[in-house]
Amino acid sequence: MRHATLRQLKVFESVARHLSFSRAAEELHLTQPAVSTQIGKLEEHAGNPLFEQFGKKVYLTAAGAELLQICRGILLQFEQAENTMAQFKGVTGGRLNVGVISAGDYFFPRLLVEFIGRHSGVTLNFTVHNREELLAHIEQNLTDLAIMVRPPSEMDTLSQAFAPHPYLIIAPPAHPMVGRRCIAPAEVMRQPFVVRERGSDTWRSMQDAFGGDVSGLNVAMEIRSTETIKQAVMAGFGLSFLSAHTVSRELRSGELCALEVDGFPMMLSWFVVHRRTKRLPPVAQAFKDFLLCEGAALIEQIVPWQAHEACLPRPHAAFCES
Repeated sequence: MRHATLRQLKVFESVARHLSFSRAAEELHLTQPAVSTQIGKLEEHAGNPLFEQFGKKVYLTAAGAELLQICRGILLQFEQAENTMAQFKGVTGGRLNVGVISAGDYFFPRLLVEFIGRHSGVTLNFTVHNREELLAHIEQNLTDLAIMVRPPSEMDTLSQAFAPHPYLIIAPPAHPMVGRRCIAPAEVMRQPFVVRERGSDTWRSMQDAFGGDVSGLNVAMEIRSTETIKQAVMAGFGLSFLSAHTVSRELRSGELCALEVDGFPMMLSWFVVHRRTKRLPPVAQAFKDFLLCEGAALIEQIVPWQAHEACLPRPHAAFCES
């Protein structure tokens, strides 16, 4: 193993975590053949096969499982060394390591551009995940800061709200409910719905919006991609529950409308989250302070969700009587 490289260990850890060569390639921004090559070289150094495949599923061998624990310890030591050295760099020249749930990718890159524009020399590791993946990154110490809607209660983390996050019931402009006022949630739930996958932040928020019980929801389609959901709604497959930040452009253009459902818009918050015991590098602390001080105003500029009155719930819709 003396000739194994840090790159090979990082590739191995990613494949072992996902149990997928293709997902590791996507995460590491490599081709799948490049991932396979790195694993092959590491197996030569180890003198043992590290993975085995049955059908389409990939599994760790016993040797691979043992190496994974050692590998994670080595990678953690390198990260700690990197963070320690970053303490001496300050903000300029530091490395910002941040992950965000998928709804945030509609505005978050522009927040990063604004921050980096003020701090020359900052390098960036920015990743987008669903909730489950982002929680795994926090737990495995793969990210310094996580941006999400629902901070984990099962982990020892520090979470601070920095911006409002509205959710809407969206429909195609020709839907018969568009323009109606004070629509009852129970009536909406009987309509066909195109929804995000169960367990996602959006799914959990939808559960809360409908009183914790969505067993009566008429789910027509379940889709992991917000962009595909928007296209499905435009095509007439059904209504959807989505973050207003993800549909701001379509609301302004009139391609989608927000229904005036009692209790909507549902207002939650964006949170910046990190492990409570995490010693944030100066650049991560500076970015956290930036979000807390300026995040809300900048997000409103980037993705203003107020739209033409025909496609937006009136402000008092939340106070309609059932």
